[in-house]
Amino acid sequence: MVAALPPYEESAPMNSIIRVIFSLTALYFFVYLFRYYLTGVGGPTYLAVILVPVAFIIFTLDCLRRKEFYPRLGSTANYVVGGVYLALCLVSILYIGIEFEVIGTVRAGVYNSTDLVVGAFMFVLVMEYTRKNHYPLFVLNLVLILYAVYGWVVPGMFGHPGLLWERIVSSMSVEFATGVFSRLPQLALTLIGSFLLVLSALRAFGCVESIVNTATRLANKSAHALPQAAVVGSMGVATVSGSGAANAITIGSATIPAMIAAGIPRVNAASIETSASLGGQLMPPVMGISAFLMAEFLGKSYFDVVARGYAPALIYYAGVSVGVYLISVRYQKSMVAIPAAKTGLQDKINLMVYAGVIAGLILLMGVLQIPPMLAALRVFITAGLTIAAIFLLTSLWSPSTRSLRLITAPFLRFLDYFATMTSDLTLLLASLSIMTGVIVNTGVTTKVGFLLMDAAGFHIIAMIVVAFFFGALLGTGLPPAPTYIITALVIAPPMIKVGINPWVIHFFAFFVAVWGELTPPTSVVAAVTAKIADAPFMATLFRGIQLCSVLFLLMVGVFARPELVLEPGMAQLGTMLLMMAGAVGTQFSIQAQFSEKKVRDVVSRIILAGFSLVVIFHPNTRLAVLAILPVAIFIGYWLLLQRKKKVL
Repeated sequence: MVAALPPYEESAPMNSIIRVIFSLTALYFFVYLFRYYLTGVGGPTYLAVILVPVAFIIFTLDCLRRKEFYPRLGSTANYVVGGVYLALCLVSILYIGIEFEVIGTVRAGVYNSTDLVVGAFMFVLVMEYTRKNHYPLFVLNLVLILYAVYGWVVPGMFGHPGLLWERIVSSMSVEFATGVFSRLPQLALTLIGSFLLVLSALRAFGCVESIVNTATRLANKSAHALPQAAVVGSMGVATVSGSGAANAITIGSATIPAMIAAGIPRVNAASIETSASLGGQLMPPVMGISAFLMAEFLGKSYFDVVARGYAPALIYYAGVSVGVYLISVRYQKSMVAIPAAKTGLQDKINLMVYAGVIAGLILLMGVLQIPPMLAALRVFITAGLTIAAIFLLTSLWSPSTRSLRLITAPFLRFLDYFATMTSDLTLLLASLSIMTGVIVNTGVTTKVGFLLMDAAGFHIIAMIVVAFFFGALLGTGLPPAPTYIITALVIAPPMIKVGINPWVIHFFAFFVAVWGELTPPTSVVAAVTAKIADAPFMATLFRGIQLCSVLFLLMVGVFARPELVLEPGMAQLGTMLLMMAGAVGTQFSIQAQFSEKKVRDVVSRIILAGFSLVVIFHPNTRLAVLAILPVAIFIGYWLLLQRKKKVL
């Protein structure tokens, strides 16, 4: 008897056809965007009208080729549903693309039934993407839409008369100012997309692998270098990924098993990589999505955010690095070499290209004041041509690598990476536009703002605490980007009214959003590292929170030391060094052991923590600087104890 096939099994010819269609669509997506970056023809709104449906086509084809579309259905049903989705996207491209001017001018506010039906196609498809990829966000959007329509059933200050379904559909689609074609998906396709060009090229031609390989070889230099490889490697990969989970998978798969073999407990090994990977959202020049959104909300250049973002990122990684060192000193019993290929010429070239990309972005955006999108495009063209030319020369030089398949592989990978990353981000931000549109239209931000103003009447600290718990609650179920958007939308107006600088407010919301990556009980980063280490998830999560305590210091410190983000310069540098000293002190108070006697050890840690907090938060800068001295004495005493242990 022949065993039954699984419900979603496709034939090789069909699979090949899907892959070819995907590659052609990805090529069209890249060429259309590249043309826009060069010319700006059509404007960002028309760009979104054309490419948001194309992004959904790429998403559909990608799911079909990976057999992850609707796994419970048979292959025929998957192809039929996929074909319907593709047809709806093509209808949207053709109709709204042709009627774009008329819809935006003549029929603005008085849309006909065809406008609404075609607009509803993309609205529903974006919601379906959200259901499949970001279910908590889908539920939130659905609840908000129902609240927008049936607000009259909600009692109290959050009640409202309700909106018509026709108004919901139009505002989420053909109005263009809100919904799936609005500024957030436009941002994904324009500014963020130009940076993704650079990242995709670096990934496709092996620069990320070279970073990982170099970090792995550094780990083999000494016993304490092994855990630090997780920090250094994640810091390097962070600049080209902007993702905590991506860092955890890329670096953690090599470092976590080696740390466990060296004697570091599984939970500690996983938490080390968790804290190191979380910095992927903080590290410039390519920070998380929230940093691009911050620039958009503040009406500033993205480089303005980057220039201010370096200081918090360096404070974070300094604190994490010290905490990791203290854990390795306590637990690591032996040195274990991680298998790593010898650093070859290609790795050295890749690292030079990587360094050139970072330096080029900083030079063009910071020194020459070139707009970020144009700067990213120039860096992409320069770096892309360089690594492509080197790759072609080295491939054609050797007969063993002269095949067409090997030569075209990195170029196809580039198209794949760029199309999938950019389309996924575009659809995510289109979904976030639905969320923000409903929130603004129903007046939720104003009403929550009243609550924050009441808290401010009690004390400004109460306002900050309420804002933190509001953002942290969102972070339990939402990715960093929507957490940042909602938090910023809600807390910015009332906080500005009480005199807090917008840069401080938005960086606070940004830190809260990054914290959302670690918020119990839904941390994706901790889930990834715990899986690699085969460690308990919750234990990994809470041990990771200890190492990531620097993030809490940044949240509060940005209010106590606003110079950290107000203006790049000497004041920012001095504040960064001050907070870095305090962050190092707090890590020693949490992770170091000062005495074999428990009571004496606990008392020592509490005193050290007190001085460290004075360094970070005391309003008198002179007193804060003086408090560094006792912190240094405690650290020096600990180092002396370690030297004595080595002698014995």
